[in-house]
Amino acid sequence: MAKRIKSGLKRVEVAERNRQRNVAVKSRIKSAVRKTLEIISGGNSEEAGTQFLVAQSQLDKAQNKGVLHKNTIARRKSRLAKRLATLAVAK
Repeated sequence: MAKRIKSGLKRVEVAERNRQRNVAVKSRIKSAVRKTLEIISGGNSEEAGTQFLVAQSQLDKAQNKGVLHKNTIARRKSRLAKRLATLAVAK
């Protein structure tokens, strides 16, 4: 049964707006991380470092907006940095 109370209707609208924003932010994060991993696997350490900063920025923005938990963000950044470090060591 749908909400009929005014405040309930507003909460439904706000929740949907937040959900759409969260989906968009998560999509941007996934794209940035995927692009970084592709560059790392390609072996270009300079470009990978630049793209890592972009991905890190997207992750930090998601944390500030409350889209993902801070430990999730820290874990993802750590894993990316670890992969980037293996590329730097291999060179």
